[in-house]
Amino acid sequence: MHAFLSGFSLGISLILAIGAQNAFVLKQGIKKEHVFVICFVCALSDAILIFAGVSGFGYLVEQFPSLQMFAKYGGFAFLFVYGLKSFYSAWSMSHELKPEGITPPTLFKTILLTLAFTWLNPHVYLDTVILLGSVSTKFGEGAPLFGLGAMTSSFVFFFSLGYGARLLAPLFKKPLAWKILDVLIGIVMLSLAWMLLAF
Repeated sequence: MHAFLSGFSLGISLILAIGAQNAFVLKQGIKKEHVFVICFVCALSDAILIFAGVSGFGYLVEQFPSLQMFAKYGGFAFLFVYGLKSFYSAWSMSHELKPEGITPPTLFKTILLTLAFTWLNPHVYLDTVILLGSVSTKFGEGAPLFGLGAMTSSFVFFFSLGYGARLLAPLFKKPLAWKILDVLIGIVMLSLAWMLLAF
């Protein structure tokens, strides 16, 4: 039980910070678009990476740094473009909670975006594969329980964020609130993009 709770608490602490993925989940939660699928894809991706880390995949990543380089520059390009898109949206569009005439993105496109926010972020590999993977070794035979606790924290966090975001829905009936959110998301995306280059 100690291993499970340790994995849960460490997992929560690693994903609690506001980042590109969390900002995307928050925005889609407010819009109530494909919330379950987005939360499930994020949590399942984390679970796969945590399993890989606890199973010793972290060693493979350390032996092939080119994997991190690919994620670094791919993640920069994605975050940079998405950040510019957020600024453009804030400047040129007048959003409402359910804008008339604007078709929500398809489920397939939403899944691709969610996967990009997750798998093109090199920090997720450091957190899940390397950090959680290395910490799990301290629990010996309890390592699988540690990993299970970390996986559980991802499911709890993302579903809480996605469905809790709808509590902000009344605020986002005003177009100005959407503009402010788009600007903040743009700042987060571009900041993270530049941080990746320094990583």
